[in-house]
Amino acid sequence: MKVGFIGLGIMGRPMSKNLIKAGYELFVCDHNKNNVDDVVAAGAKSAENGAAIAKECDVIITMVQNSPQVREVALGAGGIIETAKAGTVLIDMSSIDPVESRKIGAELAKKGVEMLDCPVSGGEPKAIDGTLSIMVGGKKELYDKYVDLLKKMGSSAVYVGELGAGNVAKLANQIVVAVNIAAVSEALMLARKAGADPELVYQAIRGGLAGSTVMDAKAPMILNHNYKPGFRIELHIKDLTNALNAAHAVTSPVPLTAQVMEMMEALKADGFEKDDHSALAKYYEKLTNLQIGK
Repeated sequence: MKVGFIGLGIMGRPMSKNLIKAGYELFVCDHNKNNVDDVVAAGAKSAENGAAIAKECDVIITMVQNSPQVREVALGAGGIIETAKAGTVLIDMSSIDPVESRKIGAELAKKGVEMLDCPVSGGEPKAIDGTLSIMVGGKKELYDKYVDLLKKMGSSAVYVGELGAGNVAKLANQIVVAVNIAAVSEALMLARKAGADPELVYQAIRGGLAGSTVMDAKAPMILNHNYKPGFRIELHIKDLTNALNAAHAVTSPVPLTAQVMEMMEALKADGFEKDDHSALAKYYEKLTNLQIGK
């Protein structure tokens, strides 16, 4: 099967390489030539833009930053819609506003192009080892047809509902992750201020009800002041912006999301937007003038 892949950033590059390893013939494009050259060296073929990819491929994956970028590569000049044949399928694995997913899907449908929204969770490490969690929205028959392709990039690909539902699930995921990191940071700072060892407090509580995948991934980073990005604050701000917009559109209150969003904006104002989102701990360190870890 010929597969197109647009967007070869932190996530897209390892995801595309996993498809090559799985035996798919891959056509790729990205604004960054070095990223393209890297994936071509792994066995892909380069293409100028989405239109060039759509000439070659009946299924095209996009993994770009946000809604405007998905709209551009799908519907803009040199985009997929210019050359896509009826029956072509766009699998958008970006994390975007579900309302925009539905709008883009409606425009593509006018030319007979189908769309799935399939955002992912797991960050760069799971993109590299092919164990991402994938949330799928769109027609069930399309999910059934392409689930094996998706599972070459993830350990799970769960069907959530109609187009847009995948991104609703991703926004729910990002709310839980953001609030969880903030809570872990707050709790570890309490331990530090109260004279307990935050490392030992983490070890004491991680096996109980407070334990979580988020805690085990992020507490060690916080304790070691290791904020090398697996998922940058600026990207989480993007996701929470989409979460707030989606929530407001259906009048669903999200006060915790709004609070953590403002914490992240404060960190961005201090120049930390390129840090991993575990750097939420820096918000508490600034308030207390103490470091959580040793």
